[in-house]
Amino acid sequence: MGRRRLHERLRWTNLYTFSCIRPTAVTNNDESPALQGPGFSRVVHCNQPGLHSKKPLKYPSNSISTTKYNIITFLPKATFEQFRRVANLYFLLTALLSLTPLTPFSAVSMIAPLAFVVGLSMIKEALEDWNRFMQDMKVNSRKVSVHQGEGRFGYKNWQEVRVGDVVKVEKDKFFPADLLLLSSSYEDGICYVETMNLDGETNLKVKRSLEVTLPLDDDVAFADFTGTIRCEDPNPSLYTFVGNFEYEKKIYALDPSQVLLRDSKLRNTTLVYGVVIFTGHDSKVMQNATPSPSKRSTIEKQMDKIIYLLFTILVLISLISAVGYAVFVKFGMPHWWYLKPLDTSYIYDASKPILSGVYHLVTALILYGYLLPISLYVSLEVVKVLQATFINRDIYMCDEETGKTAEARTSNLNEELGQVDTILSDKTGTLTCNQMDFLRCSIAGVSYGLGSSDVDIAAAKHMLSEASCETGEDKDIEDLWEGSGEGLGSPERESEGSTISMVENSHNLIIKGFNFEDERLVHGNWSKEPNSGTILVFLRILSLCHTAIAEPNNKGNGFTYEAESPDEGAFLVAAREFGFEFSKRTQSSVFVREKYSPSEDPVEREFKILNILEFNSKRKRMSVIVRDENGHIILLCKGADRMFLGEPNSIILERLSKAGRIYEIETIKHLNEYGEAGLRTLALAYRALEESEYAAWNVEFLKAKTVIGPNRESELERVADMIERELVLIGATAVEDKLQNGVPQCIDRLAQAGLKIWVLTGDKIETAINIGFACSLLRQGMKQIRLSVDSSNILSLDPKKAAKENIMMQLTDASQMVNLEKDPNAAFALIIDGKTLTYALEDDLKKQFLSLAVECASVICCRVSPKQKALVTRLVKEGTGKTTLAIGDGANDVGMIQEADIGVGISGVEGMQAVMASDFSISQFSFLERLLVIHGHWCYKRIALMICYFFYKNIAFGLTIFYFEAYTGFSGQSVYDDWYMLLFNVILTSLPVISLGVFEQDVSSDVCLQFPALYQQGPRNLFFDWCRIFGWIGNGVYSSVLIFFLGIQIFSSQAFRVEGQTTDMAIVGTSMFTCIVCAVNLQIVQLMSHFTWMQHLFVWGSIATWYLFLLVYGMCSPLISGNDYQILSEALGPAPVYWAATLLIALACNLPYLVHISYQRSVNPLDHHIIQEIKHYNMDVEDRRMWKRERSKARQKTKIGFTARVEAKIRQLRWKLQKKVSLSIQTQP
Repeated sequence: MGRRRLHERLRWTNLYTFSCIRPTAVTNNDESPALQGPGFSRVVHCNQPGLHSKKPLKYPSNSISTTKYNIITFLPKATFEQFRRVANLYFLLTALLSLTPLTPFSAVSMIAPLAFVVGLSMIKEALEDWNRFMQDMKVNSRKVSVHQGEGRFGYKNWQEVRVGDVVKVEKDKFFPADLLLLSSSYEDGICYVETMNLDGETNLKVKRSLEVTLPLDDDVAFADFTGTIRCEDPNPSLYTFVGNFEYEKKIYALDPSQVLLRDSKLRNTTLVYGVVIFTGHDSKVMQNATPSPSKRSTIEKQMDKIIYLLFTILVLISLISAVGYAVFVKFGMPHWWYLKPLDTSYIYDASKPILSGVYHLVTALILYGYLLPISLYVSLEVVKVLQATFINRDIYMCDEETGKTAEARTSNLNEELGQVDTILSDKTGTLTCNQMDFLRCSIAGVSYGLGSSDVDIAAAKHMLSEASCETGEDKDIEDLWEGSGEGLGSPERESEGSTISMVENSHNLIIKGFNFEDERLVHGNWSKEPNSGTILVFLRILSLCHTAIAEPNNKGNGFTYEAESPDEGAFLVAAREFGFEFSKRTQSSVFVREKYSPSEDPVEREFKILNILEFNSKRKRMSVIVRDENGHIILLCKGADRMFLGEPNSIILERLSKAGRIYEIETIKHLNEYGEAGLRTLALAYRALEESEYAAWNVEFLKAKTVIGPNRESELERVADMIERELVLIGATAVEDKLQNGVPQCIDRLAQAGLKIWVLTGDKIETAINIGFACSLLRQGMKQIRLSVDSSNILSLDPKKAAKENIMMQLTDASQMVNLEKDPNAAFALIIDGKTLTYALEDDLKKQFLSLAVECASVICCRVSPKQKALVTRLVKEGTGKTTLAIGDGANDVGMIQEADIGVGISGVEGMQAVMASDFSISQFSFLERLLVIHGHWCYKRIALMICYFFYKNIAFGLTIFYFEAYTGFSGQSVYDDWYMLLFNVILTSLPVISLGVFEQDVSSDVCLQFPALYQQGPRNLFFDWCRIFGWIGNGVYSSVLIFFLGIQIFSSQAFRVEGQTTDMAIVGTSMFTCIVCAVNLQIVQLMSHFTWMQHLFVWGSIATWYLFLLVYGMCSPLISGNDYQILSEALGPAPVYWAATLLIALACNLPYLVHISYQRSVNPLDHHIIQEIKHYNMDVEDRRMWKRERSKARQKTKIGFTARVEAKIRQLRWKLQKKVSLSIQTQP
């Protein structure tokens, strides 16, 4: 069945010069070098998928999985995960031993808690993995049209696609597998592909089919189609492909330009046909993926060490108990007639004391098990789930446009959010929103556009605020964010730059891609400018020098532009707004509607396109050669000229003629200003060509196009360079790569919190640098360290070795430069490309690379593959030993998200691959600030305090059992009723500690944002270091000693009641247990900084519950309550000594912590202590100057971020002001 072609009838290969030109070499089978041997064993039978059903041609299915488990592996893997926890392993052993007669407790009481803890954790793991499974199913269930035989196509799920299938992919759909492009809706097999999910780039890539497959342009053509592909084996390299295509008894060489990769998207092309080469996990994007790791937080890992320590203590006291028991059995038992020493058993046998001691060791290991808190894991799971719920329901992390909220996809890493040291971020879709806006331009040495950067505005405000200090108005740099962007115009500068004033701006951005303000150019006013002729040429370059396609929009009153790059689209929108509307492209012409005045009708002009010399990363420029309506031949050129860190990067400027440098000085100045503002700049130039000159050059150009072999690209570049000379400079453009809302503010706050930020992107280095400026990771005055290796300049028998030696030398020189720097305000920016990074990540270079990187304020890695992102993340994680967080939005970020300690996915417009692989998902990068600085800080501190408190209370409780056993001759007898021991962790102390882990706030959320340096308490691990852990262990030991020995002393040496009765074991045990319940609950009250009615209910309710239980339990039948029958109402309640001892012992147990915290707050307070006192006494309201001074102190000194740029700008303005003042003094008579 035939199909109509619309604008696709353009044969783009007639216009493109470089990557779009297909090789014409065709060889016979006998002449073709065969692809064989290791790495080149793939054979694909096109349109014959049935041949791939058996080995050795049986390949993986197209189904993908990002889950940790499946039906078969869930039980063993999840069980292994649970018993990686040493406490669970111990309790499994004790549960098994409880089935023997040696246990002091019933088997049910030992097995049931373990089964509950492990079962609850496994259910949580299953639910989280089920969510990942459902996301995988959404991807696997996508539909694609597949050839079903006899020229008929039908839709199938992605997971049903097989190697060898011919598929038809429609516009704006993702490719289901790695495909060989056979034909497209364009007549010459060209198609546009967006690879954002693979390399992060938003500009479109041009792919092209082999010429021999062009006739396969409709469904019917595939009825009898067969062919064979022999190519490389599956590998992660996104930018390479080697293979041959055998078709009609001839062999054609294949290269990456014919391959369409899975998860890239078809754009600007109605449809394409392709044959499947790699499916599922063999595809290149999945080859770049890493297995879903099992992540554990730093605190949990350290908690295991504490468990080992407590287990060692448990074994030690159990050995003491066993030895003591053996001694008593041998020397004491024969004299204790009431124990019937002659009635022996394997447990009590005076003739075999060692064997009895061994048996007692088992009993002791079970008896002292309360030192290891099994309920800790259950409580942690509950707390983390509730913390995750609060994160999910934080309305301040909800995207207003999409309604998407933050999501904690796993709750295991909540506390890890508060210990992050380094953030590794993708660029496109994460920092930026994939939109370019035309903001400013320089034409004929005059700068147009009143837009101003946030840095200029904030610096101006700060300078003005300093002048107003005398009036009592004090401004903090932090406050300069407010209103610094939207709603403010540009500062108007005097020529010296010393006077700055703010002007109001009423402009609202309503045109996508155009954020330009200057009445001198819009509405046809440009024609009134002195250099209107130069402006005319400038606007024509914008409207002609591109490869975009114009399509009528849905409203029918204009055009939409589909361009290879977003800045091309922004130029065309700007040209249209200035009155030069690109309206149509034909095979050989471009039509522009020119309108010089609002009152005039547009005039449509035709420009013949003679050649297009396209942009690439090496040339860094693009040119078109056109013939206008007067027959003049003109070369129009735009190139990436820019000023970076004070150093010119000249592409166009070095190609100017002497007569074409009239505006050079002014244009360089404007390029510098635009670059400082973080804008993306291009220089524009032209050249008029003589007919004979062009004809001679075109002959050379056509020869270069027909070159076959590896020298073809270099020949084309050489010939293009011949004509791109003697240019006349017209001006420059400045477009803004739009950041997501709040990105600069977020980065600034994270920098003040002491976090390091690396950018890992697949984009070109120029794009990444511009974004670095825009989000304040880079700034003017930074010293650039750019690591790169140009293999073409290395002449050696071993190029790899020579390249590594070159990089080693660069690393050594850069390290010396950093170490010798004396200026405290100096900052270094490290920039490295993917090719160089390949060498830098090898074992003999990676340590030196990392040591240099951590010394730099900013690190930007460009042109990196997904695999390299993961390797860099691993290097930082393992090399620094500190917590890393990776954040991204596309499939190309999955590797680093999974490799990092914490992975954050952006739930944007580019699919859900990153979210599926992440631990947390947010809809905007700016929400990362709240996720870390607020929730991360809170969760870390809550979990740290909770675990320390848990160990404290269990040591305080568990050691009293040991003391009593020693006191009673190591008899194995517990002083507490079994019900008491069961309720201690489950009821009486569980809810207060859960409330601590869920609701505790040392400071409010607003204060966390105002004092970002508070976050450093997490990375420095102030609340869970060994000093604090041993302090809490010591506090527990002190409390246990006090409770037992003071309790024994009080209750055993005197009459207990008025009638003269003395205490028995039930009275002593219940009294001691009451002291423990009161002491540990009072201790948690001292820990809490933030009280709600719920905390009061849980703490005081727990104590009340104990008394209520004691009353109800005592009222039960003696068959149930045993020796505790009526113990509260008849024995303890009427006895004043019971109440007095409880109060005395509970207060005495809490006295050391009270003294410690009082001394610390008075002599050496922590940051949050000071803030708490300021807030308590309302000093933040009554003394705003002091409050802002404290806020200023509570920032980590940083060399990146908005605040650092403002401070650098202030230093620059002060220097200029001082210079002007000194000059004025010198000129005075």
